[in-house]
Amino acid sequence: MAFSTTPDWFHISDDDDVVWESRPHPITMGAGLPVGVVVALLGLVLAGWTAGDGVGLLTIIGVLVALGGAGLAFARYLVWTNTRYVITTSELYKKYGVVSRDVTQFRLDRVQNTSLSQGVIGRALGYGDLTVYTAGSGDPELTFERVPSPERASSLLSDQLEETSTDESAV
Repeated sequence: MAFSTTPDWFHISDDDDVVWESRPHPITMGAGLPVGVVVALLGLVLAGWTAGDGVGLLTIIGVLVALGGAGLAFARYLVWTNTRYVITTSELYKKYGVVSRDVTQFRLDRVQNTSLSQGVIGRALGYGDLTVYTAGSGDPELTFERVPSPERASSLLSDQLEETSTDESAV
């Protein structure tokens, strides 16, 4: 479940292990992905249908529509694939961004509370939001949005929090 190669935004010590790593549920790509694919296919059909008469205005429009649809689908895919969530034995990470990058990282010993929320559609499709609160703040510090199998992620996080509190009390 760990990364095949360690990404440059992820810093892990030798005594730390990755417990869980994921990206959001594919539903996060939203309607942009299928709409983009359909528009690209329609553009290709238009370009192919009119190309028999030579390269005319409709052929060029078809190619441009296909490129626009493919661009929309690819953009939605890039946003999805460039969002990562990681739980290690001592820290939490959330990374997102395509052109720029935003990485949120903090230690598990700062976590005060967690919550898991799933709407009706999320329960049916198997995703939910895992929110983490830290000591001294009433606002959420970190939310893993639309996590696939959120019960598993929540359980693994709870196990790590319990282990972290046990390690601290032993010191």
